[in-house]
Amino acid sequence: MHKSRIILFIISLTFLTVQVKAQAPKYSNEFLSIGIGARALGMGNASVASVNDVTAGYWNPSLLTNIPSDLQLGAMHAEYFAGIAKYDYLGASLKQSDSAFIGLSVIRFGVDDIPNTLELIDENGNIRYDRIKSFSVADYAFVFSYARKSKIKGLDYGANAKVIRRVAGDFASAWGFGLDASATYKYNHWQFAAMARDVTSTFNAWSFQTEELKDVFTITGNEIPENSIEITLPRFILGAAYQFDINDKFSGLAEIDFDATTDGKRNVLIKSNPISIDPHLGFEFSFKKIVYLRGGISNIQKASDFDGKTSTTFQPNLGIGIRYKQFGLDYALTDIGDRSIALYSNVFTLFYAINKK
Repeated sequence: MHKSRIILFIISLTFLTVQVKAQAPKYSNEFLSIGIGARALGMGNASVASVNDVTAGYWNPSLLTNIPSDLQLGAMHAEYFAGIAKYDYLGASLKQSDSAFIGLSVIRFGVDDIPNTLELIDENGNIRYDRIKSFSVADYAFVFSYARKSKIKGLDYGANAKVIRRVAGDFASAWGFGLDASATYKYNHWQFAAMARDVTSTFNAWSFQTEELKDVFTITGNEIPENSIEITLPRFILGAAYQFDINDKFSGLAEIDFDATTDGKRNVLIKSNPISIDPHLGFEFSFKKIVYLRGGISNIQKASDFDGKTSTTFQPNLGIGIRYKQFGLDYALTDIGDRSIALYSNVFTLFYAINKK
């Protein structure tokens, strides 16, 4: 039996012991903070002010107005923890009129085929490998987006309605709902954006099935979880992007974003209670709007070694992209310095655009 999967099974059981009881735990629904799309991930998640494809439904719904095609489809796949965790995305955007746009995003982050060893030993004390079952721990998000151009030149606004589904085998499950709101202002070569995620807070209603776990929890001294409500507090993202032309073939873009969380002190560059601020920046160079080279820096933190000395660490990312007619392909290599094993991944995103004749 794969050792890492046994460890993940233990982690999942530990997760079930957390009672949220209508509290707002730090890192709630954190799978929605990873980011989607190889373009954005290659730019260190600095994308809220410049996203120009179907992933705008996640990053900034008001920028669905940036998509030139009538219909665009997108898909992403990434793997984390040496391929144990799978991270997938499917999206679609539709131009309803010259001023109205809609989008749909489906996101899944999950670990599959985790061994359930609760029945490994039978009533006679024998080890029975044939009684081992498997289950999945997975988080799903269904995001419905709407964007509209305002009557003010350069100003667009948008919103998301999110449905959250989280499952841990047959042991626990939750349904959640939340709202996002965003706005973007374009002025000459500049774009300024504001994104408010979980602006009304997102509520997850957890339901636990603990019949199989009572004996194990009693033996290990863990508290049996109860049905409860988990709250995800708002997160505010401000971004500014600048586009420039180098010559008639080459152009560039630079962006800086600031993520402000409201769930208490976090290990980020600017940390305080209850608001912490995490800056990240990225760049993109293109050749004839066909080939793109990208880079970015994120996860800037203060780290202490065994001697108590403090140093600043960061996560560097790199990416490339191709746009040709209706097709687009992006690739990102995140955390090229291997400073965070959990975030290291090869990310691929595929796009296809359809226009009315």
